[in-house]
Amino acid sequence: MFSGIIENQGEVASVETGNASCILEIDTGMTDVIPGESIAVNGVCLTATDIGDTGRVRFFVSAESLDRTAFGRLQPGGTVNLERAITPTTRLSGHMVQGHVDGVAKLVSVDFVGDARKVVFSVPAALRRYMVEKGSVTLDGISLTLNEVGSPVAGLAGGECFTIAVMIIPHTWDHTTLGTLEPGDPVNVEVDVIAKYVESICQYR
Repeated sequence: MFSGIIENQGEVASVETGNASCILEIDTGMTDVIPGESIAVNGVCLTATDIGDTGRVRFFVSAESLDRTAFGRLQPGGTVNLERAITPTTRLSGHMVQGHVDGVAKLVSVDFVGDARKVVFSVPAALRRYMVEKGSVTLDGISLTLNEVGSPVAGLAGGECFTIAVMIIPHTWDHTTLGTLEPGDPVNVEVDVIAKYVESICQYR
């Protein structure tokens, strides 16, 4: 379990493509990681399998993770957001995040609003029912507040999508990968799991 508060950024050292899977090596800058530890990489919960003395960590990425995330854009030298699992005494500065990605959004635009930035993403229409204005969403592992939630329309990103807008303060912009994105770049989306549980209870009560 995570909170969506990015601890630091890592650099992708290598991506070894396998049979419907890959091995991801990341220079995390964390030298006390232990084998079997869960780490959120761009919001995806991965298990550390091998750890080097310099903080280089290897992760096995399954076909499920490759199919449901934006990991396909990761290249050596790229930057990723990292967060270690929370503990029972951790301050929950974000919201409850599982590291289980629900879909992939794409950056639409970035506009300054004072010193902050209004960032707009296009999101698959199937996720619309889980999002509400001033609710929480996780984008590439970052816990963010939804300031605007649009209605699904055809044609966005080649299918039926809707837009969301989040306001990014300078600290978040400077200490995450958001500042490296270009229009059209994909990001991992995790909706608030409470919304999914409520939907399931109402449907199958």
